[in-house]
Amino acid sequence: MIDILLNTSTTERRAALRENGRVTEIFVERPDENRIAGNIYKGRVKDVLPGMQAAFVDIGREKNGFLYRDELIGYKQKQEPLEEKEKRSISEFITEGQTVLVQVLKEEFGKKGARLTENVSLSGKYTVYLPDGGYTGISKKMKEENREGWRTWAESQLREEEGVIIRTVCEHLDVDIVAADIDYLRADWKEILTLAAKTHTPGLVVHGGGIVEQLLRDYSMDDIHQITADYFPAVQQLKRMFRFEEKDTKKVVHYQGRENLFSAEGIEKEMERALKPNVWLKNGGFLVIEKTEALTVIDVNTGRYTGGSDLMETVRRTNLEAAAETAAQLRLRDISGMVVIDFIDMKNDSHKEEVIQELKKALKHDRTTTNVAGMSPLGLVEMTRKKVRRGVEDLLLETCSGCRGTGRRISAETLAYQAERYIHECRDMESDALVIELPKRVYDWLQTDGSFLLDTWRARYAFAIFTISGLSDRDIVIRYTGSKTEARRRKEVLEKQHEARD
Repeated sequence: MIDILLNTSTTERRAALRENGRVTEIFVERPDENRIAGNIYKGRVKDVLPGMQAAFVDIGREKNGFLYRDELIGYKQKQEPLEEKEKRSISEFITEGQTVLVQVLKEEFGKKGARLTENVSLSGKYTVYLPDGGYTGISKKMKEENREGWRTWAESQLREEEGVIIRTVCEHLDVDIVAADIDYLRADWKEILTLAAKTHTPGLVVHGGGIVEQLLRDYSMDDIHQITADYFPAVQQLKRMFRFEEKDTKKVVHYQGRENLFSAEGIEKEMERALKPNVWLKNGGFLVIEKTEALTVIDVNTGRYTGGSDLMETVRRTNLEAAAETAAQLRLRDISGMVVIDFIDMKNDSHKEEVIQELKKALKHDRTTTNVAGMSPLGLVEMTRKKVRRGVEDLLLETCSGCRGTGRRISAETLAYQAERYIHECRDMESDALVIELPKRVYDWLQTDGSFLLDTWRARYAFAIFTISGLSDRDIVIRYTGSKTEARRRKEVLEKQHEARD
């Protein structure tokens, strides 16, 4: 069973997924992150590249989006043998200057623009509606004897080129409930088309939603045990969404503790561990996870685990545990792209196959697409994990200037949001002011790029907030709470002390 924890009471919105007591996924959303996956845009084709079977589309952002031929509705709906269809050029289906309605499949990364599709999908509680998909999909998790009946029923509900995917949760539902879900999404699509007609080109038509909406689209409420939220408006929003399902409404819990929800539930420590290169295994072995520009390397070590007298068995057990933990870490850290796993060398082919199967089995719990290529004679396993959003490390860390870019540290921005959570825990105090000491790089960030956050604090909290630049690179300390006059005096004294020590 799944528990979702929503820490959205401050500017940085965070969510954690906990399965059977273990944190398996972490999501972070910031004001400047501007996630666009799932967004629908009205764009204009800027360039068609037949050699790449793709087109660049201006969607009103700094980088043009990338639209492959196979993601064009005209290509998808072309009725001819696949062998002949694949010979066709993208130029037959799209032209420069053409206006297109597209949805973002993948976020922008580095110099790459967003990956787009014309095959828009709208997610509901029970189905995924594809306005021009021309495809009927039934969850493979359903029992085989039920899948064909649902397929026949679903096809009878579709009009023209519509498509639909029936979720697992539908297996034992009344068809009227599922039909109502399709009708709801169909009405949404009509509204989107109306909005698109009024939207200037290029421009955003519909926002895909934040982390809360994303989690509720990706997971069935039947699999969710509880949703705990620390922000009352979020609790109200969730209960409105589930107002027709009383059993789901009861799963929403409002956390009212003074301590930050993630601290109270141990999520903060999990996030800290997810930023460290070493991961200890239960048997005493450990993984070393190192990210480079081109790929992520995971090295498996026996560490303190010596096993019994059989070396082969010791290696086998360590590699099996490492395979399961590797899959968990890829998901927790949201590592994507090429991954190379250096398992401890095994001579026995059956042991190698057992480790590969254990890795594949563990990866089945990952919603993100993965592909395992197999094991080389040296014990190296190559695999890929689809890139959908920025990983936890990329989001929370920054390049360390002190070591000329060879290492990384917690970013000033991340620490600023941590400081906000400390301030938020003082929200009910009766004092008129607060003095908080910040690392110099955090203090400087708040005076420049993060000035909007200082403005947010001043508007949100009734007490005055005095910030001072400290000497530590990491520590955040609330130095005083009390009267405004004394807070101002303490600030001046501390600043002079720091100047004298600097």
